[in-house]
Amino acid sequence: MAEIARTSPLAGRFVGRPHVTVAPAPPATRLAVRAPATSRGALARALKVDLFDGRQIRTVGPRMSLPLGPDEWLVIDEEGADLAAICRDVDALHSAVDVSHRNVGILVSGIAAEAVLNAGCPRDLSLAAFPVGRAARTILGKVEIVLVRTQPQAFRVEVWRSFSDYAFSLLEEATRDPGF
Repeated sequence: MAEIARTSPLAGRFVGRPHVTVAPAPPATRLAVRAPATSRGALARALKVDLFDGRQIRTVGPRMSLPLGPDEWLVIDEEGADLAAICRDVDALHSAVDVSHRNVGILVSGIAAEAVLNAGCPRDLSLAAFPVGRAARTILGKVEIVLVRTQPQAFRVEVWRSFSDYAFSLLEEATRDPGF
């Protein structure tokens, strides 16, 4: 079967202001994983990334594990590894679904990143409430997103492809605030 080449719906989009940058994230492989505690070890060894309870992401090289619930993670590999194929051979109860073509990543960075995101996201994004390495499902305007704080002044927004133009446009508009 031929591989379908997809272009990012955000190709060519970029916002660079003095205090904030909004840009599409590079292409990546994404895997939605569900597994009970008894299966986590086998999956973690196969994926070479930690699956655990909690809110902190785990990063190993180009791969990160974002905890979304007590038994749910979004695993992102920035080198494009076939994560679903890796999980096919795991002999443990789990669900692993490739959602690479469903999601698009948006990177928001700079000293005004928190304020730009808070234009559409009601979550407290202060470093004390949402520290580096934290991931959470939340909303941006009218769409559900997965938000990750990757650095003190940098975030990754994971949004469904069909809502990516809306999310990017909302962030772009927020950067126009004269306070930035």
